[in-house]
Amino acid sequence: MTEVSEEEFLKKLLEVIHKLSHIAKTQSYRLKKKWDDYLKPLNEEPHTIRQIPLKNQKFLTDIEYRIKVLKNVEQAIVDGFHSIKSILQTLYNSYFDSELFKEDFSEDDQLMLKYRIAKKILGDLIQYNKIDHESVPMKYNIMARNYTLIKLKGQTDKEILSNLKKLNIKDIQLAELIKLMEEIKSDGIINIKKKGKNNFYEIEKELELSQEGKAKYKNLLAPIVDWPTGFWRSFYNIRELNVSPDDSCKHRDFLLKVLTKSATQGYAPMHYVFKNLVKYYEKKKEEAKKKKENDDIS
Repeated sequence: MTEVSEEEFLKKLLEVIHKLSHIAKTQSYRLKKKWDDYLKPLNEEPHTIRQIPLKNQKFLTDIEYRIKVLKNVEQAIVDGFHSIKSILQTLYNSYFDSELFKEDFSEDDQLMLKYRIAKKILGDLIQYNKIDHESVPMKYNIMARNYTLIKLKGQTDKEILSNLKKLNIKDIQLAELIKLMEEIKSDGIINIKKKGKNNFYEIEKELELSQEGKAKYKNLLAPIVDWPTGFWRSFYNIRELNVSPDDSCKHRDFLLKVLTKSATQGYAPMHYVFKNLVKYYEKKKEEAKKKKENDDIS
């Protein structure tokens, strides 16, 4: 880890927020445009990411303004999570039951898309899937996590339950899993065999679309379905803050503990960092206020 002074860290923090401000602006615009092109009739708009206005010099010199900006970033981080959630909820609660979907895709492609989209978004974003288990029906959630493993070597009930626990899905019992896997079999996606006393699952049909379906998916849905992964990997990445404050920094141990989290990409570590940077600068503000009061008295 690079060692930095308090002043150097503040400049680095400004650079990171400037980057996040740009990503929030461009990615929100991109999602809104693609949404308006296709899904607006079903839902006026997805949850969008608030803008992060930033005055560079004021951020460096005015601690109250700095805290305000940091709080705004913290809220934008939460917005990003809810943007992804609103995409999934609109697709699985509205779009897949809509005439729009049924007019644009054949019955076979409709079935494939319900699995493919879950696999794309939840399969790419394991950290997101650890937090949100409700937006996508469980059978699609199960296949998002296990499709590749089932395809490569097959999976038993026990192995699937173990994989679900890694996603913090701990309340599914064996009987419920077996029922869900039977539903997936009825959709023609898997075969079920016996391996000793366990059920053993293999892929029956790969999640492929027809040629017409592929073309329509690419034009209509892919820009929206691909958005969460692109956004997550760019916005929830603040590795530039993985630095070591030098001994001149006040509350160095606390700040170091916070900044160490920035080495890990994703929603949870980033939210932790900015939530605690707010606390750090609020503490410094309070200390400066008390010092001024004491100086005034003396």
